Amino acid sequence: MAYTVYLFSEPDLWQNDSFSFNMTTANTSSVYRATMSPVMDKAVNILMITVLFITMVSLGCTMEVSKIKGHILKPKGVAIAVLSQYGIMPLTAFCLAKAFQLDEMTAVVVLICGCCPGGNLSNILALALQGDMNLSILMTSCSTLLALGMMPLLLYIYCQGFADLQNSVPYVDIVISLVMILIPCGAGILINYYRPQYAKTITKVGLTIMMLSILAVGILTSIGVGGSILTVLAPPLMAISVLMPLIGYAFGYIISSLFRLNQRRTVAMETGCQNIQLCSTILKIAFPPTIGPLFLFPLVFGTLQLLEALALIVLFRCHQRFTKKDKGKIKTKDQNPL
Repeated sequence: MAYTVYLFSEPDLWQNDSFSFNMTTANTSSVYRATMSPVMDKAVNILMITVLFITMVSLGCTMEVSKIKGHILKPKGVAIAVLSQYGIMPLTAFCLAKAFQLDEMTAVVVLICGCCPGGNLSNILALALQGDMNLSILMTSCSTLLALGMMPLLLYIYCQGFADLQNSVPYVDIVISLVMILIPCGAGILINYYRPQYAKTITKVGLTIMMLSILAVGILTSIGVGGSILTVLAPPLMAISVLMPLIGYAFGYIISSLFRLNQRRTVAMETGCQNIQLCSTILKIAFPPTIGPLFLFPLVFGTLQLLEALALIVLFRCHQRFTKKDKGKIKTKDQNPL
């Protein structure tokens, strides 16, 4: 334990390539695992999987078969979302890594995060922004499926010189994440189609459970990682965590506007929200000996990604409320001109 505390308290050691790559496997594995106990890690994983299943069933209850067919027959929205997701986010990650002059290992972490497909969080945020849920979940499913080919290609393009990355993409985990999206959503769609009277109740209960569980996961993770998270709160990584999702939200909205797509808020959320769970999995599988506390970066990134989205939701709701008030005043004046 004393060795681990010393290691985390000396950030300069992580900049020393010879130190990072020449530590013994036993020592580095203990550093990697010291941040969270196996029991706590398993509890968080089980909770997240359970919540993801319940949430996706409830979100599936908001989808309609007729609207899904419409998006498949007219895939303009899905195509724009894929273009934004795999065009903007990897390029943004690459530019930010260059701009902040990150060291090799830190740059790899940021690039992997930028090359990940859209996350399930975008579906919930799209619902909060009164976006198109059918399109959002279809976008997430398509970007996850395309990740099987796009992630290796993008990592090859942007990570030249990092040969080990090419064999580190966890295809099985990508397929599992796709299945975890499609099966619960399919169940929700069937419920909404055959038992529509239960759909609204399931949606409300599911979203309530989701909000409570996010709080529980946050508390458990904070307890588990303790002070180790301070190692990824350096100014460059914090700045990247703030800028990357914000750029994704902005450019997703701008590109969909250029193509005159009505579902602009949906595309914006789908572009800016990365699959943080998948990013964490890749980092744990690919670099356990040398990644150190950097595997916590997706946690910080995801937190700021969510906070920025919540701020946008609040602004949207305020704009919507004031717009309704203005329309109400205009109608009143029209009805009572004198």
